[in-house]
Amino acid sequence: MGFFDKLFGGNNKEIKKVDPIVDKIEALDTEMSNLSDEELKNKTQEFKDRLENGETLDDLLPEAYAVVREASWRVLGMKQYRVQLIGGVILHQGRIAEMKTGEGKTLVATLPAYLNALTGEGVHIVTVNDYLAKRDMEWMGKVHQFLGLSVGCITYELDNEQRKVNYACDITYGTNNQFGFDYLRDNMVIYKEDQVQRGLNYAIVDEVDSILVDEARTPLIISGKGDESTDLYVRADRFVRTLQGRIIDPNEEKPDIFDREIKEETVDFIVDEKKKTASLTEKGTAKAEKYFGLENLSDLSNMEIAHHINQALKAHNTMHLDIDYVLKDGEILIVDEFTGRIMQGRRYSDGLHQAIEAKEGVTVQSESKTLATITFQNYFRMYKKIAGMTGTAKTEEDEFSEIYNMDVVEIPTNKPIARKDFEDRIYINEKAKYDAIVREIKEIHETGQPILVGTVTIEVSELISKMLKKERIPHDVLNAKHHEREAEIVAQAGTYGKVTIATNMAGRGTDIVLGGNPEFMAKHDMKKQGYADYIIDSLDSFIETDDEEIMAARSVYNKLHEKYKIQTDENEEKVLAAGGLYILGTERHESRRIDNQLRGRSGRQGDPGSSRFFISLEDDLMRLFGGETIQRFAEKGDFPEDEPIEFKTISKAIERAQKKVEINNFGIRKHVLQYDDVMNVQRKIIYGERERVLQGEDMKDYILEMMKDIISSAVDNFTNGSNSPQEWDMEGLMLYLKSAFLPDGLLQFTDLSKFNEETLKEYITEQALKAYDEKEKEIGTEKFREIERVILLMVVDRKWMDHIDAMDQLRQGIGLRSYGQQDPVRAYNEEGFAMFEEMNDSIKEDTLKGLFNVRPVEEVRRKQVAKETKSSDQQVTVVKGKKIGRNDPCPCGSGKKYKKCCGRNA
Repeated sequence: MGFFDKLFGGNNKEIKKVDPIVDKIEALDTEMSNLSDEELKNKTQEFKDRLENGETLDDLLPEAYAVVREASWRVLGMKQYRVQLIGGVILHQGRIAEMKTGEGKTLVATLPAYLNALTGEGVHIVTVNDYLAKRDMEWMGKVHQFLGLSVGCITYELDNEQRKVNYACDITYGTNNQFGFDYLRDNMVIYKEDQVQRGLNYAIVDEVDSILVDEARTPLIISGKGDESTDLYVRADRFVRTLQGRIIDPNEEKPDIFDREIKEETVDFIVDEKKKTASLTEKGTAKAEKYFGLENLSDLSNMEIAHHINQALKAHNTMHLDIDYVLKDGEILIVDEFTGRIMQGRRYSDGLHQAIEAKEGVTVQSESKTLATITFQNYFRMYKKIAGMTGTAKTEEDEFSEIYNMDVVEIPTNKPIARKDFEDRIYINEKAKYDAIVREIKEIHETGQPILVGTVTIEVSELISKMLKKERIPHDVLNAKHHEREAEIVAQAGTYGKVTIATNMAGRGTDIVLGGNPEFMAKHDMKKQGYADYIIDSLDSFIETDDEEIMAARSVYNKLHEKYKIQTDENEEKVLAAGGLYILGTERHESRRIDNQLRGRSGRQGDPGSSRFFISLEDDLMRLFGGETIQRFAEKGDFPEDEPIEFKTISKAIERAQKKVEINNFGIRKHVLQYDDVMNVQRKIIYGERERVLQGEDMKDYILEMMKDIISSAVDNFTNGSNSPQEWDMEGLMLYLKSAFLPDGLLQFTDLSKFNEETLKEYITEQALKAYDEKEKEIGTEKFREIERVILLMVVDRKWMDHIDAMDQLRQGIGLRSYGQQDPVRAYNEEGFAMFEEMNDSIKEDTLKGLFNVRPVEEVRRKQVAKETKSSDQQVTVVKGKKIGRNDPCPCGSGKKYKKCCGRNA
């Protein structure tokens, strides 16, 4: 956005609305700085009291933000700039603050987190990975702890008790996956005490575009053990290896593709790279029938074989080693396409992971069963208020508005951006592009200017690394295969003469400091000297200690930090003189946001820097989405390979291609949400019923209503809507009620002429209630109330799991309805509702059957039906941790004992 845009348009009006509030905050600066530490800390209780006496969070905001600002200065040596205060107000309002890289988003979040935590309902700060969650909790959590609030962090390795402790804190850091999975697990437990979360109040989502947009295509799934893996994966894999296929030309006319490709094509299968699909042709189908000895592959009885073939085709033709996944120690590990990180413990769903295992020749693991699932969209929409921060959100503002009802406000930078973003260099083919990239790196490297090379895939990062080795240019590689030294590599990426190759650097959430990072260098030196992790972690703590080992370590750290600070300051001067950090993009990403994030790694806080993207007409984005313009240039092929193509029409085609992909991806996410919206209504009903049971409610009236519903529905069905007993199917009615729940011989009919439909219902209900009361007397009232809860919970869980599977199968097949001019989503909604009604009827029957047949027992125990083995958006293994003792130090880092901190309410 240019100067005049900022002056007359854009978000200027929104910023002006916030300015008076920020003026009030800044006006309190002197008053707060004159307070003693104790007086400043006492402000927290004062604010809580004022809330109880009728003031609102908005009333408290200026003073509360001024308190946090002063606390930040005393604890961290940092005071929020005016633009950061603006961002903090926007976040409190439940909006998205777009702040450029290096503008201090992490410090901004301390303001609304503190204010909203004063209600005592909890604040969740959501990050993209465990490392950032822990780092931000340890770093920014000191400010909140100084002001008397408790701070927790939810990470991968915590057990249930530890999670509960951390969720009980005033402010809790964690990842979107951890928060989402814990919500699902809380709705699978059989005792209230096993739930870890305490309601969804206010969430601040860091890298909000990555979490609420990029990751929203994949739902969270908690899985249990399903059927053992069959040899069909291996057989399907062997069969697929015998086939020949072809890739659809992205510029082909689509209307004729289905008929021509499937029915007339001479190959066995076709691949659509845009949609990441692979399909058998008629020729391929005939081969499959012969290979597996089938008459008709399309028969319902052969659906399992067809499914395995389809997944094997997908594994071989749309899922690529070192791009979508890596192979390590005989295990297939998924690579996050947006961050380049290994997605630890996750597995592709629906048999795709097993198909990839068969493809790569590793052990094929057993299949899984879905126990619970939700999309990120529906999870985050359950919070009372949600806000977000990112460097790039404006391009997706329509989606944020439509899905989450959040607008995007661009926050001005603290200092003018000095980075130079050069025009793209476009080459005729990939070889020419990579040769040009290496020449550019060699030329820039000779000047000493640090270079960050951003790649989209592991494959490309390793190709460029190989080429640089030939040129004897020293460099570091950071990708999913080489991530162990991540912190060190990122910390040093801004030093003089450094070349760093990083896969999808955009999502890593760490600023690259010019000259290097003295804090990291000092700690790294201490690690090499053998200092324990807990001692190094304590270096960040502001809490006073009498531990001699920690005090000695802090003294060593201070000396090392001073030494490295001198070195990095000298290094920074050289880097600034060389032009700052140079960003070299090896291709355009599908999303303009990711490109902007990569550029944003340079030029932080007014530093100089530069960026340029290198593109070839053979890049996937250009080839698949570039359209006729790119196709025409590629076919000409009469450009010199070592010279860039300079045509504005190509540059415009690139942006058009990105917009096309963005629109397509929004459509995919919206499609996922439309289906999950159907499940979401059902999920809320089921989880609501479970919650009533967990809260220990008396369920008798609810169960008696079930009984009346079943009897009424049964009488309606078997009397055929007639008041004439001669037309009733009494034999059928009696058999049904007996099979459903009523004891044999309970109903006696001597003269049906005395009854009509309503009196028949009344009589059956009266007899059923008598029998139920007798059962209650036999077992004992208090014990029977718990038995009602036990049986209801068990039946609901079992039926709900089966229903999830049934809905998933319905969804997989519903797409075919579009060929019959029927809206698949509407069909899914209608049929899903009918299936849900059937499930509810089945729950009523099985619950009553269980209760009427229960026998007296000494002790009533609840049974866990849904047993998690792995959970994921594709499955994450849960690792148990150490249980916290009452007298142990609190894991929130306050320095207090657990029983006097986060454990006081546990």
